[in-house]
Amino acid sequence: MPHVPSVESAASDPEEAPDVPHAPEVTPLREPADGVPDVVETPGALAEAAAALAAGTGPVAVDAERASGYRYGQRTYLVQLRRDGAGTVLIDPIALPDLSSIGQALQGVEWVLHAASQDLPGLAEQQLRPDAVFDTELAARLLGMPRVGLAAVVADVLGLGLAKEHSAVDWSTRPLPRDWLLYAALDVEVLTDLRRELGARLEAAGKAEWARQEFEAVRTAPPAPPRVDPWRRTSGLQTVRDRRRLAVVRALWEAREADARRRDVSPGRVLPDAAIVAAATALPRSVADLVALRPFSGKGTRRRAEQWFAAIEQALALPESELPPLRGPRTDAPPPPRSWPDRDPAAAARLAAARGVVTALGEEYQVPVENLLQPDLLRRLCWTPPAELDADTVARFLRDGGARPWQVELVTPPLVAAFVTLR
Repeated sequence: MPHVPSVESAASDPEEAPDVPHAPEVTPLREPADGVPDVVETPGALAEAAAALAAGTGPVAVDAERASGYRYGQRTYLVQLRRDGAGTVLIDPIALPDLSSIGQALQGVEWVLHAASQDLPGLAEQQLRPDAVFDTELAARLLGMPRVGLAAVVADVLGLGLAKEHSAVDWSTRPLPRDWLLYAALDVEVLTDLRRELGARLEAAGKAEWARQEFEAVRTAPPAPPRVDPWRRTSGLQTVRDRRRLAVVRALWEAREADARRRDVSPGRVLPDAAIVAAATALPRSVADLVALRPFSGKGTRRRAEQWFAAIEQALALPESELPPLRGPRTDAPPPPRSWPDRDPAAAARLAAARGVVTALGEEYQVPVENLLQPDLLRRLCWTPPAELDADTVARFLRDGGARPWQVELVTPPLVAAFVTLR
């Protein structure tokens, strides 16, 4: 375990020492202990890597790099693994899309990841599915750490500095530059040490079982369902206030999506949301009108102006009956809480009391309220509560909504007590 050195005050006179806590001294990590390995990109090298990982000991550190902001979707472009006795393995999942041999080599082995929910869906596409997970970001949250990014947690816990300047690069680049691979190797270099320290802290804080339940929930989470009307997530849509203009937004969004998928380019690089909203606001009647709009003045955007204008024309030609409604599809989600005092004062009172409960518990146990209980689940409980609000019905409601046993046990008694005071 790397030693975190203490930091002495620079002031010789205690009266002159600043009244602020000192951050631990951080030692920059510049090179992996075993150097930067060659990227595994052939079946033979993959078989050797699987054998080495199978012969290793202890948990395996796992990370994945995507090309968000550059490519379409959330495909994985580099897989990093490190296990004691096996060293670090860097795999190109584009050259080797089926990594089931690595998964088989790691059967029964705990995977250590940071923010596992971000990487596991992409890894599953490569046939990599863990039997057990330790999520260092979730552990940091449960421990009440103020910063939970990997570099911050590594600095706070291990006293080591991770450079993050390559975190947002285009990982679909081939060949990958050595300094990018160095960065990728360092990310898994520290994870098992970090897991060991955070695991000990969770045990000391009495939160190890909480963490186990949270990790298992992340590991077994089903894929997210497809969004209904995903075009309604266009940034700035709230400024579009009539159905015809909404139809333009929808048409441009769908045209952009098709183009981005075909070209394997991030949709935002094909056509920014600001351009979509600007066109919907202006309703241009010609290609010349369209390219006169500032968001369409760029070289790439102007080159495809006829394509975008064709989508706009289709939206402008739609009959009224085919225009999208101003509001999105109805869901079973509660309305925005700001409307509760007028629509259901009793529900508003329950929500205020419930928020007070989880805020107090979060402070007492040093856990962010969103990790203590899903905010959406809390709102649902307050908006459509069981007919009888008692410990059994509230606990059942929370369990059915996906709350973990530790959450149900912790929040149910004070929630019920708060609700009773409102009767």
